[in-house]
Amino acid sequence: MSSVASAAHHHSLSRSAVGAAFAELVATAFLLIGVVGSGIMAERLCGGNVGLALLANAVATGGVLVALILAFGPHSGAHMNPAVTLAAAATGGLRWHAVPGYVAAQITGAIVGVWLAHIMFALPILQFSTHIRTGLPQWVAEIVATFGLLSVIWGCRAHREPVTAFAVGAYITGAYWFTASTSFANPAVTIARALTDTFAGIRPLDAPGFIVAQLVGLALVLPLLRGMR
Repeated sequence: MSSVASAAHHHSLSRSAVGAAFAELVATAFLLIGVVGSGIMAERLCGGNVGLALLANAVATGGVLVALILAFGPHSGAHMNPAVTLAAAATGGLRWHAVPGYVAAQITGAIVGVWLAHIMFALPILQFSTHIRTGLPQWVAEIVATFGLLSVIWGCRAHREPVTAFAVGAYITGAYWFTASTSFANPAVTIARALTDTFAGIRPLDAPGFIVAQLVGLALVLPLLRGMR
C-alpha cells in the first residue's frame, strides 16, 4: 500500500472510530433520558406508590433499550455500557484502541442525558443524589445483574440481529424487579445516576461500590463469553 493510500486508509479508520464513538454518546444520552425521565414522570404520577413507579420506570427503560439497540446497533454496536465495551474487546469483538473513545463517549453521553432530563422536567441541572444504595446485598445484586446482562447479549449472537435488542430490553425490565439494586449493570449509568436526586438516583458515595461490583461481574462472566464466540 502506498504512503498516500495508507494515510487515506488510516484517516478513514479514524473517521469511523469517531463516528462510532459519537453514536455511543447519543445512544447513551437517550438511554439516561429514558431512565431518569421516566423515573421522574413515574414518581410524579404514581402518588407515592413506589411499586407502581418502579414498574413504569422498568417498562420505559426496557422499551428505550430495544429502540436504541435497533437504531444504533449497526453504527457502533449500541454498547451504551463500558462493561459491554470491555467485554467486546476482551473477546475479540472490538479493538482495544477503540475502548477509551467508547467509554469516554458513554460517560459523557450519560451525564448529558441526565442533564437533559432535568431540563425537561424543570429541575436544577446540577445536583447530587441522596438515594442510599449500598451494602453487600446491593453489590451482589450488581454482580448478578452484570453477569446476566452480558450472558444475554453474547448468548443472543446465535440468533438473528433483532433478537438481541428485544432480549436485552426484556432482561433489564425483569432485572429491575429481581435484583435488590434494580439492575444498574453499567458503570456509565451509575456515574450519571449519581448526578440526579430523583427516583433513579444513587448517592455519589455509593457509586464506586456499584462500579466495582459491575467489574467483578464482568470478570466472572468472561470465561463464559469466550466460550460463546
